[in-house]
Amino acid sequence: MEQHLEFEQPIYTCLEKIEQLKQIVPAPANLADEISALEKQSKEETEKIYSNLSPWQKVLVARHPNRPHTVDYINNVFDGFEEMHGDRLGEDDKAIIGGFAFLDNYPVVVIGHEKGRETEERVSRNFGMPHPSGFRKANRLMKLAEKFSIPVLTLIDTPGAYPGVKAESSGQHEAIAKSLEVMSDLKTPIVNLVIGEGGSGGGFGIGLADRIGMLEYSIYSVASPEACASILWRTAKNAEEAADALKLDASNLIELGIIDEIVKEPIGGAHRNHEKTYAEVKKYFLDELKGLSKHSIEGLTSKRYEKFKSIGV
Repeated sequence: MEQHLEFEQPIYTCLEKIEQLKQIVPAPANLADEISALEKQSKEETEKIYSNLSPWQKVLVARHPNRPHTVDYINNVFDGFEEMHGDRLGEDDKAIIGGFAFLDNYPVVVIGHEKGRETEERVSRNFGMPHPSGFRKANRLMKLAEKFSIPVLTLIDTPGAYPGVKAESSGQHEAIAKSLEVMSDLKTPIVNLVIGEGGSGGGFGIGLADRIGMLEYSIYSVASPEACASILWRTAKNAEEAADALKLDASNLIELGIIDEIVKEPIGGAHRNHEKTYAEVKKYFLDELKGLSKHSIEGLTSKRYEKFKSIGV
């Protein structure tokens, strides 16, 4: 049975019973009816639970280990991906992956955070937390996209920018600020999607875009709930309370005008049905690119500036 969250237990109790019934040999006459009833119950439990998730539960779903990562979207939404490496100043930060690809007939530049799966890969990718070289690599790709008039698509999934001494001494704050400066005036369309965690400057550092979307159960905030709780209450134990106060889920952020679109996830979250999630993400990017193609570049950059200037007013 796949890994599941504590609040999902009623769903998986039904699924476990179904698996047990399927092992019965010889099968009793009414077995199919019992399995059908349990499958219906499982679906009803899933719809009931996921229609009433608390902000903290959405944080847990956004961090689910089986949730698709940037590399999964690259492999299943795009074609012909050609990865580009390095910031041309010294390093290749594996926490950010990017390169050229095709979205159907659209040539695009795709850039996103990558956390990694297994322990060794997670360490090599610094758990998706970029160093300054990661932002500089992303900016290099963005400028290439601008040169060839290719749209930029960014995928956000990071706890935040790396807060270590090396990153700070290498100019972490300057790198994020420079990235925002580059994106604010980039003369090509930019479409963003938060696919998991959108943590602080690490997320927003590649998130200034013409159109900002979020997967239904992803999160986007100025700080992680644990960090926020540590600042306000001097303990991470109040993370659940902090998650509620941060308004970090998609439904709150679209009301506040921070994001433009919520991309629906399959019932039970993206971790339950990768293929359907890939289809929804592809549709989102295609729809947004078609919409942006109707505007002039001067119009896009002007609207981009006004969009972010008006946030919080």
